Amino acid sequence: MNALPTLDMPRQRLVAAYLEEARSELRRYLRNPGFLLPIILFPNVFYLMFGVLLNHGNGEAGRFMLASYSTFGVMAPGLFGFGVSLALERGSGLLVFKRALPMPPGAYLLGKMLMAMCVAAVVGALLLAVALGVADAGLTLAQAGRLLLVDTLGVLPFCALGLLIGTLLKGQGAPGLLNMVYLPMAFLSGLWFPLTMMPKLLQQLAPIWPSYHLNAQALSAVGFDTGAHWPHALVLLAFTIGCLLLAAHRLRRHG
Repeated sequence: MNALPTLDMPRQRLVAAYLEEARSELRRYLRNPGFLLPIILFPNVFYLMFGVLLNHGNGEAGRFMLASYSTFGVMAPGLFGFGVSLALERGSGLLVFKRALPMPPGAYLLGKMLMAMCVAAVVGALLLAVALGVADAGLTLAQAGRLLLVDTLGVLPFCALGLLIGTLLKGQGAPGLLNMVYLPMAFLSGLWFPLTMMPKLLQQLAPIWPSYHLNAQALSAVGFDTGAHWPHALVLLAFTIGCLLLAAHRLRRHG
């Protein structure tokens, strides 16, 4: 983005410009229920099936699956909200147009991040409502609040990954590539089946995926012992920064 128009911009106008870009991004997705509803409802349907109907009232299993499906649920807003929209906007020339506008640097990315965080919070809140209402998950208020915080912030590494993937191709090819990343990553991180049920090699490779580390944080939030918190948080932070730097480099070179 061109930073020159913002040098003399009053702080109030600068903040208003960031907020307006975020509001526009949220409105754009609210007007596209065909994109938004599957992202919100898919993890909840899975949790209803496996965490409620097939769980037979096992509270510990309900809490375990709540953490796993909340991780699965918040991956999608970041990956698809960033990756697909960026690829389409690059293909249509909209990104070039936005970069020529006198808007603050980073407003484009901040708007998409806030959109993804809001959607992730909705996904997490709906899953918590199911868990507390019908799944007999036995969560305390503190555990529920911590899980919701993990879900809301946990979308950011997948925003960075979606941004990076969106710089690799333009147009309609992004959804297929993102699904090839999204679903295998969820499976290989132990979100659908406990890692102990998988071959030894897959168990050893699981820590390379950011979803594994986010799931460890989610499991800890609902009362499971996953060891020290800070190594998982550091991996997620390093992954986010690394993807953002690579994506910024590619956008500077390839637009």
